[in-house]
Parts: sequence; C-alpha cells; structure tokens
Amino acid sequence: MSRSVGLTMISSLVLVVEDDEEIASLLEKYLARAGYRTTKASTGLAALAHVQRLQPDLILLDIGLPDIDGFDLLTKVRGSSTVPVIFLSAMDDSTDKLLGLKLGADDYVTKPFNPQEVVARVGAVLKRTRGVAASEVIRHDGVEVQLDSHIAIASTETGRLELPLTATEFRLLVCFVRSPFKTFERASLLDACMPESDALDRAVDTHIANLRRKLANGGQEGYIVAVRGIGYRFARSTGV
Repeated sequence: MSRSVGLTMISSLVLVVEDDEEIASLLEKYLARAGYRTTKASTGLAALAHVQRLQPDLILLDIGLPDIDGFDLLTKVRGSSTVPVIFLSAMDDSTDKLLGLKLGADDYVTKPFNPQEVVARVGAVLKRTRGVAASEVIRHDGVEVQLDSHIAIASTETGRLELPLTATEFRLLVCFVRSPFKTFERASLLDACMPESDALDRAVDTHIANLRRKLANGGQEGYIVAVRGIGYRFARSTGV
C-alpha cells in the first residue's frame, strides 16, 4: 500500500545562505527534488541563528552577503561547528578559492552555476564528510533509491512519497537511476531485473508500464521514454 512517509527525518538538511531570492529559491527547488530538506537565510546573522537552532547537515554559503561577508561568517561558524560548507561566489579568483578552503570550506562553486551540479556537489561533500557509501543511495532529479533498504522515494515540492514497488520494478528503477538517459534494450533489462525468468522480452513492457504509473502517482510524471525498436530510457517525455 502506498504511504506518505516521514522520511524528511532521515534526509539531510541544507541551509541556503543567499541574499538573491531568485537564486535561493532555485537552489531550494533543485535540492528538494533530490530529496533534501532545505531552509534559507538572506543575511549572515540569520544564518548564524539557523546554524545554532537547526544544526543543518550542510551550508551553501554566498560570499557577498549584505551584513557579514561569507569568509567572516565561515570563521564564526567554525568557532562552534564542523558542518560542511560549500561557498557560492561570483568571484572566480584563485586567491578567494584558496582563502575559502583555508578557512574550512569543503568546496567552492562559481556563479553562474548549473543547479544540478550544485546538488551533485552537495551529495559528494555529504558522502565524504559523513562517511556515507556512494552505493547506499542513488538519485536522479526527484527520484531517490535506497539500495540497502530497498526503498524508492519520489520527491516533489509538496513532499516525499515512498513508492510501493515490486522487486522487479525496484530492480528496473535501480538500472534506470544508475544510468539516466541511457537507452536500454528490452533484453538487457530482462537479464538485469528478471535473470531467472523465461519471460519474453515484451514482458518488460508490463513492468515498465506499472513502474511508470507508480512514478506518476508519486508526482514524477512522464518518466521512462520508449525508444522505438530498441527499448527504454529514463528521461521525461517531451510532452511533460
């Protein structure tokens, strides 16, 4: 049975410290799609209060804040916390990057940036600093797969939903999320997901249809595109 779960409790909380509301909202949107909880602050003082009260798992920190610059803020944060920090800056100067890293930043991203790259860097820093094995959780866009616990989660701006997948559907989703945009032949999907079955290649179509429907029920409409004469790939259809 499909059930809404309180998995926000186990997802990482990212504090976005950015005075540009458009950039902050964009980052929150992409982070939420990837399954992260977010909160934001537009000033250094507000950020310090959030760090003390909420204890975020990671901070995305803009250097050019209106009250305290990011370097000074990081120094203050490091006085009481080892929370991972990724700097966001319009300055592409190697001196600034080196200073940020010397002060204790874990990464440095230059504006303008691709928000998907920022999300990827957040994941990489969290895995490195918290010792989370890369094989435990895989994500693409708003779909998260927890390999060890065999849980699949669809994330939207309104929340997170555990998908009620069968074992075969789960294995299919793992294949797709590991290699998004790759076109899989039906035979290769059958071998990967139903290795002991004598089913015909077309049997995959039924499992794909069920998986696609469950993804749509979780707010991830349009995923899994049929490639005529070949098989499927994990991407949104152009009509969505």
